Amino acid sequence: MSMVKILVVDDDKNICELLRMYLEKEQYTVVIAYDGVEALERFGAENPDIVVLDVMMPRLDGWQVCREIRKKSNCPIIMLTAKGETFDKVLGLELGADDYVVKPFDAKELVARIKAVMRRTVLPAQSDHEIKEAVCDKLVVNLTKYELKVDGQVVDTPPKELELLYHLASNPNRVFTRDQLLDEVWGFEYYGDSRTVDVHIKRLREKLEGVSDQWSLKTVWGVGYKFEVKE
Repeated sequence: MSMVKILVVDDDKNICELLRMYLEKEQYTVVIAYDGVEALERFGAENPDIVVLDVMMPRLDGWQVCREIRKKSNCPIIMLTAKGETFDKVLGLELGADDYVVKPFDAKELVARIKAVMRRTVLPAQSDHEIKEAVCDKLVVNLTKYELKVDGQVVDTPPKELELLYHLASNPNRVFTRDQLLDEVWGFEYYGDSRTVDVHIKRLREKLEGVSDQWSLKTVWGVGYKFEVKE
């Protein structure tokens, strides 16, 4: 039986109970919170593996909760938003969310998204002992431990940023289009847009700025991005 614990945060009790039903059917432990303050309390007490977080809530909204969680944890966060506007999506990603789902949503789709996040960040590979690591000057991206080291120091990095950097650094000097990165890093179940990639690249550059002159995250105008390494 899975020991994965999921914190569901929404002030709509019907949505909470619907997700509880679907997730418990998949043998996951579900913890519920109905507002932002309760969400932070439950997060601290329960130490969940994943958070499904509504944006519009009383007391503290989802953006504030996401920001507070990111100060102390890289726990994957999937945002629920009632709007499909780019601003909401980009804001959530800039605050460190890993994915977002627009209301009204299909519960089966959300469960599939949760499973996809768990496959990448929570559930260990039972038979794969290969260490997935990309190493360059003053940079170590370890996807086995989900750890980023910059100049010997561990840098807190949300899972999706780490996966994106690993994918690029594992293929030095290869140019990827935004659509390729969405497909290969986010997976087929991700229904985002190309701005998602831009936001994550921006956040990575902030972490990696000035670290080394041997490599860089390069924009290839009109095409996409590459991890450029000096020959």
